[in-house]
Amino acid sequence: MELQTWIVLIIELIGTVAFSVSGAMVGMHRQMDIFGVIVLGVVTAVGGGMMRDVFLGQIPGAFIRPVYVETAVVSAVIPFVLLYANKRLLHSRYQMLYTKIIFLMDSLGLGIFTAMGVSTGVAAGYEDNMFFLCFLGTLTGVGGGLLRDMMAGVPPYIFVKHVYACASITGAVCSVLVYHRYGQILSLIAGTAVTLLIRLAAAHYRWNLPCVRLEKEDTTGTDASGTDTSEADRKIKDR
Repeated sequence: MELQTWIVLIIELIGTVAFSVSGAMVGMHRQMDIFGVIVLGVVTAVGGGMMRDVFLGQIPGAFIRPVYVETAVVSAVIPFVLLYANKRLLHSRYQMLYTKIIFLMDSLGLGIFTAMGVSTGVAAGYEDNMFFLCFLGTLTGVGGGLLRDMMAGVPPYIFVKHVYACASITGAVCSVLVYHRYGQILSLIAGTAVTLLIRLAAAHYRWNLPCVRLEKEDTTGTDASGTDTSEADRKIKDR
């Protein structure tokens, strides 16, 4: 196996571990059992790549090279076993640490798989179609996390947190531009670095895309005389 192939494989496995750990942490945070944690870890790690391969009309790589699924399973089991064996780690004072681990692993996986999506698209013969390459990179990057959040029953990160998809899109564009000039390895490094830096900066400076925040319905209404109707309702219920 050539050196470049080994480097690409190592980068892919690092991304697989990162995404699997983030999925497993979300599963444990949602109080899933070990099977649920493993499934969430595997889906997060290989889900985006499988969606990309379907768009390319290929058999998903996770079925051809089971090393990715095996790596994802092991990466999901390890944090589960550590937390299950050491109950002290479940204390609420560690919640902030778990949130940071999920964020860092998710950001690293996002960067790596965004760049890998671009690389796969180029290898499939679409090197001159920049739009499609960026789409493949973004889909590969955000697809697994999107499936993870949907299965965990939480608002998808891609829609609510720290320019998640925008970081992936920017990383994909950077990866495409670098690939055309400097080749695959530097493209992987550049795409991963740009995506990761944007995610870290967005979290640090609290960057978020604008959204409309509707006020919650006021449950303490008043009648025409100005009387607090909620208080009256409570008195009726007490009777």
